[in-house]
Amino acid sequence: MSPPSGLSSASPALRAARLASIYGWLMSCRQGLTNDDALARMLVSQLVGQGSLPVGLGLSPDAYAALKARHFPGAFLPPLHRPPPVWDARLLEEKGELIALLADHRAGRDRSEAWMSVIVATGCMANDHLWQDLGLWSRRDLSELMARNFPTLAAKNDRDMKWKKFLYKQLCEREGVYLCRAPSCAVCCDYAKCFGPEE
Repeated sequence: MSPPSGLSSASPALRAARLASIYGWLMSCRQGLTNDDALARMLVSQLVGQGSLPVGLGLSPDAYAALKARHFPGAFLPPLHRPPPVWDARLLEEKGELIALLADHRAGRDRSEAWMSVIVATGCMANDHLWQDLGLWSRRDLSELMARNFPTLAAKNDRDMKWKKFLYKQLCEREGVYLCRAPSCAVCCDYAKCFGPEE
């Protein structure tokens, strides 16, 4: 089964209108598993040119094929033509550290949590808000994804810090590195950069 066509040359308004249609089509192929909804949003966003994830959501080709077969069997997603990201050694090291951090906090309820560790870490390599880079549709989508897949880690973000900043803060704390010189977040002059709306 293939998605509705007509995406490649559509205007932004038409692409936005088609988003719901394609999402509905993809969700009709789902298996009722954990993460079906979040993955469908990411995949559909890629189809309409949104998000920053590379082809395959940052997964290896085999893992990506396994993800699609498990969550959306029978759904044929047209090949995407995005140039592969160019990351220096430091970014690749950070990605590995983020995958390990997320993996340490997996809920242990579904095998897709391992894939989600890689996908979220890959999203952190881009430059926008994490929910946007992942191709999710709101920050709430990301908060729900984090709570579902990495509940002990998500519980630590009890002050609603922006997710990308929060994840990097966790990496620093794991390494015993505390770069912030403010005595507390509440009195920091950069408070608005770490907390607040991400719309």
